[in-house]
Amino acid sequence: MNSLNSEAFTLLGQHILWSDMLGNVFGLAALALGWRRSLWTWPVQFVSGLILFAAFYGHLTGSAGKQAVVMAVALYGFWQWRRGGSTAGGHIAPRFATWRERAAMIAAAAAGTVAVALLFTAYPSLSWDPWPDAYIFVGTIVAMYAQAKGMTEFWIAWLLVDVVGVPLNFANGYAFSGFVYVIYGALVLWGMRDWWLRSREAARPVLEGAPA
Repeated sequence: MNSLNSEAFTLLGQHILWSDMLGNVFGLAALALGWRRSLWTWPVQFVSGLILFAAFYGHLTGSAGKQAVVMAVALYGFWQWRRGGSTAGGHIAPRFATWRERAAMIAAAAAGTVAVALLFTAYPSLSWDPWPDAYIFVGTIVAMYAQAKGMTEFWIAWLLVDVVGVPLNFANGYAFSGFVYVIYGALVLWGMRDWWLRSREAARPVLEGAPA
């Protein structure tokens, strides 16, 4: 772990850690595989979470906790897609969330963020910046849950997490995470477009007598 948290190189005056770099490289690969709707997105995401947990543990509790959640939900997502959410080729069939599902996720995100932030505030040793940490922690759970369920809206959830995650990583010396999250943003936009078009096509009713 000490070698993983050692400095790899310096970029634009920012010290890049091996754990920060490797974890985010795997994270980018997982996001690209998620765009392609591949089952392999989950094992790669698990490895990314494991490396980043080592990077954040003991310094950014909310971010470290987020990575623990990433690993747990990666296992759930793998099981969910293998259980019946994916096609024969191992690719998920994306769909739009129902309005009830959207409302439930928004309510859960809001309530969860407040609850976790209050916990961090009550125990300052858990986080020096409770509200952003709580927002990232809970937002990650919501985004990955939606991805595990094949909901196209999970891309929007990731964008909302990144809005806070990027400046927080730069402010705490994890420059590579900050740089990578900019690339994440581009991949998320492209991936969202692809899933959105596929979901819209799947939701379109098939005319009677027409081939499905």
